[in-house]
Amino acid sequence: MLRFLLRRLLHGVFVVWGVVTAVFFLVRLTGDPAVFLVDQSATRAEIEHARHLLGLDRSLPEQYGVFLLAAPRGDFGESIRSKQPAMRLVLQHLWPATVELAVVAALLSTVLAVPLGVLSATHKDGMADHVSRLGSLLLQSMPGFWLGLLLILLFAVELRGLLPAYGSGTWRHLILPAVALAAAPLAQNARLVRAGMLDVLQQDFVRTARAKGVPERTVLYRHAFKNAAIPFITVTGLSLGFMLSGAIIIETVFAWPGLGRLIVQAVPGRDFPVIQAGVFVFALIFVALNLLVDLLYAVVDPRVRLS
Repeated sequence: MLRFLLRRLLHGVFVVWGVVTAVFFLVRLTGDPAVFLVDQSATRAEIEHARHLLGLDRSLPEQYGVFLLAAPRGDFGESIRSKQPAMRLVLQHLWPATVELAVVAALLSTVLAVPLGVLSATHKDGMADHVSRLGSLLLQSMPGFWLGLLLILLFAVELRGLLPAYGSGTWRHLILPAVALAAAPLAQNARLVRAGMLDVLQQDFVRTARAKGVPERTVLYRHAFKNAAIPFITVTGLSLGFMLSGAIIIETVFAWPGLGRLIVQAVPGRDFPVIQAGVFVFALIFVALNLLVDLLYAVVDPRVRLS
């Protein structure tokens, strides 16, 4: 197990390095951020002075070397717009706003997906199964921003402010963005649970448990679902990472003051330090979630632990 963890950690280091390196070079293709620090009537000398203050007058390999030395310490420089340390700004927007939104959406997409998937599998080709499959298809087909706009039109406009359309501050502000963010993962998880349960329910150990008089709820959730859970665990772990990064669109639609919205605002302003720090944090989260999923495999399935 220790060798496995070390190998996965080393793999994660290379993934994070590759992501931040790609972002480092890609953001520099968008233009010169120095023009945002000076007036439109600024002279060439004033623009060059601004580039010197940002360290952009150095050669690209030299900039990359400085970046690689500072990034592992969490030092991405100061935000060009707010003049604050970029990493501090990213963490302030990540916690609690983005984490709060992602966790609530993850709970919705997992807690509801399991009973829906099990119900659909145990009533195969019945009314509950057809409704669940049709609902999953619709939710997976809807882009998150479009669903968010529909929710705003319904609950904030048509129902005359039943739920707030934007901003944060109370639990009511959290409902619409969390539902919009959880919709597609919920549909995907429900379909995965259904497919896994349909396969496992045909196995001999399930028939044996039922023949012994084990309660049906115990058969479904303790025996069958545990053996069908590995694909569900994989997608759930990836879904949480998607929610943290995919919240970029949802946070913009609902004006939610999280990390996603911060990055969206940083891109047109060419705020390189904030973009790089934000992507670095997202990459770390994805790597950590993938490692956690691998460890959960060993907990759920003894065959993975023995191998």
